[in-house]
Amino acid sequence: MGKKQKQPRALQRVSISVTRWMGTPWSILLHSGIFASTFVLILFGIDSNRVMLILTTAVSLEAIYLSLFIQMTVNRNTESLEEVEEDVEDISEDVEDISEDTSPVEDSLKVIEQQLTQLAESIHELKKHQVIEDTSQK
Repeated sequence: MGKKQKQPRALQRVSISVTRWMGTPWSILLHSGIFASTFVLILFGIDSNRVMLILTTAVSLEAIYLSLFIQMTVNRNTESLEEVEEDVEDISEDVEDISEDTSPVEDSLKVIEQQLTQLAESIHELKKHQVIEDTSQK
């Protein structure tokens, strides 16, 4: 079983490497060189129709493989996005839970704020009465 699990991983690593390399300037240069050099076959006496057939076949095969690599990349990115979506959903649920947990605290803080406001008003009134009493005793 260990070998079966390692093979797809190794194959995935190779496909990722090839996909990354295909998008580089070096890949463009190499492919351009190969395609241009195909026409050199005419100088060796190979019929131009046959050269075009070889070139067309090679380009078609390459297009098939490139489309497969592109689809593999799309699949990999889709899987990655699905994982991110799951993480976002989990975080969203956690935020909702925290919000629900803090709601009673917020309500308690509002009650405490009201009580402190009333207490401050009472202290202010007491101070006013005390000042009045102090001035009346003088």
